[in-house]
Amino acid sequence: MGKLTAGIFAGLLALTALGGTAMAKDNPMVGGAPMYANKNIIENAVNSKDHTTLVAAVKAAGLVETLQGKGPFTVFAPTNEAFAALPKGTVDTLLKPENKATLTKVLTCHVVAADAMSATIKKMIKDDGGAHKVKTVGGCVLTVSQKGGKISIKDEKGNVAHVTIADVKQSNGVIHVIDKVLLPK
Repeated sequence: MGKLTAGIFAGLLALTALGGTAMAKDNPMVGGAPMYANKNIIENAVNSKDHTTLVAAVKAAGLVETLQGKGPFTVFAPTNEAFAALPKGTVDTLLKPENKATLTKVLTCHVVAADAMSATIKKMIKDDGGAHKVKTVGGCVLTVSQKGGKISIKDEKGNVAHVTIADVKQSNGVIHVIDKVLLPK
């Protein structure tokens, strides 16, 4: 390779590396896959290795079409580990066709009919003196709070989930990855 060719090649590599950094910033990685702001919640979630249980549950509950809809939606998305932490057999039981209504209730307690980025949530928490009540699509009332800049969500049973990845922008809302499954009363 001549000096000029080597220089051009090195320059292209540098530009590629910079472009990769920009892509990673614009499209955060969740479950080993980039989350594209121009795709909807379902189009992105199906690519996350950390959310296969959530995707299976959404399909079993018949919520795919809803979460592909216009929105806007804020989804608190539990990881596979969060589902695995439920009592043994809970997920298998919820996925049975006869438990579709219960599964739908659990899942819709993770969805808010708004596009709430973390800055907005933190402002609501601050404005409400440290805790803010949020009504979900499923009728659950969650309590969001923050400590050390991290957002926590308490469900109606008193379980507390923490946002581990915030502000994953979607074409029809936003996903906040959480470490626990939120449950209705």
